Amino acid sequence: MSQIHPTAIVDPTAEIGEDVVIGPYCVVGEHVKLGKGCVLHSHVVLGGPSSFGERNEFFPFAVIGLKSQDLKYKGEPTYLEVGNDNVFRENSNINRSTSPETKTVIGHNNLFLINSHCGHECVVGNHCIFSGYAGVAGHCHIGDWAVIGGFAALHQFVRVGEHAMVGGCARVPRDVPPYMIAEGFPASVRAVNSIGLQRRGVSEDDVRAIKFAYKKLFLHKGDNFEEGMASVLADETYSNNPYIKNLLRFLKESERGFLL
Repeated sequence: MSQIHPTAIVDPTAEIGEDVVIGPYCVVGEHVKLGKGCVLHSHVVLGGPSSFGERNEFFPFAVIGLKSQDLKYKGEPTYLEVGNDNVFRENSNINRSTSPETKTVIGHNNLFLINSHCGHECVVGNHCIFSGYAGVAGHCHIGDWAVIGGFAALHQFVRVGEHAMVGGCARVPRDVPPYMIAEGFPASVRAVNSIGLQRRGVSEDDVRAIKFAYKKLFLHKGDNFEEGMASVLADETYSNNPYIKNLLRFLKESERGFLL
């Protein structure tokens, strides 16, 4: 049975799953769906239309699912979709999409720390961390296991590849390649995220392959990038490695360009 504090306001159109806890002074708005086991500690505001999976946890003053902050938004019904087991710490903020044809999507097992922001039409994978005061503008795509450092600022439409790490206070105007650490103002690729990859069980051989690609593509930023790409593709040892293939695919599909 769900527990709803008497000071909480829950819209009649909201759908509340089993074992949901809604604490003091929370507001659950129109057309919000809360899955089984979600916990709203206090002073949480959830807007809709939006759906939240199971066991999501919301800390005080988190504001999730309100309307887009895009000036093009004209009041149409737009959507936010959130998976399971996410944690939204104090003052974190995620907006619904601007367009009715699209939606903001948050996957599973993500952690949004204090005052972090994720804008309209963003797509966030699984197991990501948004550190304190990280700001991710609209239309960004964040891959699985990515870490966005504190006070980092991502431009609209930027993609962050899986297992990538964006350093604190970084300004990120272009895509961050997977498996890399990017930092600086503006950001550039500084190293392979070796520790993160090892923690997640990536083999030593695969990490070695990624380091080979890093040296060819990013280490000597003044060299010809196309020559480095050709060297990676021609290497018999590493060219067929699935991590290398994914890295090269990410770079090829980049529309904004990528960090070097």
